[in-house]
Amino acid sequence: MAKGDLGIDLGTASFIVYQKGKGIVLYEPSVVTISRKTGAIVAIGEEARKMIGKTHKDLVAIKPMKDGVIANYKVIEAVLREFFKRTIGKFKFFKPEVVIGVPTKITSVEKRAVFEASISAGARKVHIVSEPLAAAIGAGIEVTKSEGSMVIDIGGGTTDIAVISLGGIVVGDSIKVAGSLMNEAIVKYVKKKYGLVIGETTAEEVKKNIGKVHPDYDTFEMEIRGRDAVSGLPRTDVINSDDVMEAIKPLVNTIISKIKSILERTPPELASDIIGNGIILTGGGSLIRGIDRAIEEEIGVRAMVTDDPIMSVARGTGVLLDNRELLQTVAETYER
Repeated sequence: MAKGDLGIDLGTASFIVYQKGKGIVLYEPSVVTISRKTGAIVAIGEEARKMIGKTHKDLVAIKPMKDGVIANYKVIEAVLREFFKRTIGKFKFFKPEVVIGVPTKITSVEKRAVFEASISAGARKVHIVSEPLAAAIGAGIEVTKSEGSMVIDIGGGTTDIAVISLGGIVVGDSIKVAGSLMNEAIVKYVKKKYGLVIGETTAEEVKKNIGKVHPDYDTFEMEIRGRDAVSGLPRTDVINSDDVMEAIKPLVNTIISKIKSILERTPPELASDIIGNGIILTGGGSLIRGIDRAIEEEIGVRAMVTDDPIMSVARGTGVLLDNRELLQTVAETYER
């Protein structure tokens, strides 16, 4: 594959782009600000994220990915075109091959939408790989071996759970319980307990800075600002880690229940491998303090967060850019 070809993690929470020969070149929040009048993109990524909840009537900040799949095809096409321009410049003669990670349960129609958006944006060939496979590859797991591995990718829109062996997913599922839903749970909890209305951006900061899901971890406090639910006036309050745990623990329990159901469907030989190898956690959601321990105590199998878990899928697409044989084994290829 040529230098300049790209690996892309089109996440619900973040857009991450890996460029062959350079490594990670873009890491931006999955937010786009659009002009209502013209439909033109005003801002992408961090610049757009800062506008959430602050735009006037002529602008709207949107998240074009929902539950790990394209919610706004035209916007994603424009985003991809912008990424191509930022990474490879305006060279009309060079059309990149791209490797894109997608959720386990994505439909053929949704895969087609990813392909069409990429081709329309300027790609010449599109390779689509399941996110847990890409995450496993990015975490350094040799996915083509017969030995079984379990990978749990807790992203922004979906949690993908997969048992991997011989270059494919033997048993897997994707549930729409992940980081974004946790943020919503924190917003609802704060309104109910403290009578304070906060935005999802604040909830995300709370989750990242003081969040935990296991009682043995330290409790921290954080000042939050919002609007009083009764008076409507600006107000500050203080939330702590125990509040976050109470807000999101039911969602973590849902993830654990799904892990159990996947293990119940796993062939005994592969289940034995998983007991020996442990469970690998990737994705931004795996950074919440104590989530590995909560899973380990409920499942009875060692759970480990991989290094730099947010980058696992993008790193995996980067490995595939360098390994054509592995790419042909694990990905579906589309070209026009």
